[in-house]
Amino acid sequence: MRKQAALCLALAAGVGSASAETAYVTDVLRLGMHQAPDTSDKPFENLVSGTPLEVLERNSSYAHVRLPDGREGWVKGTYLVTDKPAAARVLELEAQLGGFESAAAAAKTAQTAAEDQLASLRSELQSTTGSAESVRETIARLESENQAHLERLETYRHTLPLAWVAPGLVVSLVAGFLAGLWWLDALIRRRHGGFRVY
Repeated sequence: MRKQAALCLALAAGVGSASAETAYVTDVLRLGMHQAPDTSDKPFENLVSGTPLEVLERNSSYAHVRLPDGREGWVKGTYLVTDKPAAARVLELEAQLGGFESAAAAAKTAQTAAEDQLASLRSELQSTTGSAESVRETIARLESENQAHLERLETYRHTLPLAWVAPGLVVSLVAGFLAGLWWLDALIRRRHGGFRVY
């Protein structure tokens, strides 16, 4: 019988804990703001936790305060604290955290863009280095060819190539022969009154 009762209690506790939900006591405070210094009248404004107030005067139980919009009234002084309530600080910290998260996302995006640009610049540098090496090799080859041509030119500076000399001599001989014939013809015509006599 005891075992059955314990088993029923355990089952009931298990069912009860399975369906139970967790709840928290709220830290939101609604403080009534009154026209009367003893707060005996109906509040004309309900102030939530974290509302900033300017304290104009205090007595043992109540405080005369001014809202940021300039309205004045009386509240219970025991609910006023000089430190900002935890809920307001949490909201501020959450807003800061949201700003930090968006800044971190922007920084991550900027880092990715910078890494992409760095990779592009590295590949461009490698291709430029490769083309610079190619240009250096071409310049070295052309300088060596130029030096070889200069040496060959210096070797043949005072000589004429046979391929040019032989045709030049033939052309000169033919031209000389034709010029001689013309001169001889002109001389004979002058002696004989314009007639050719051979």
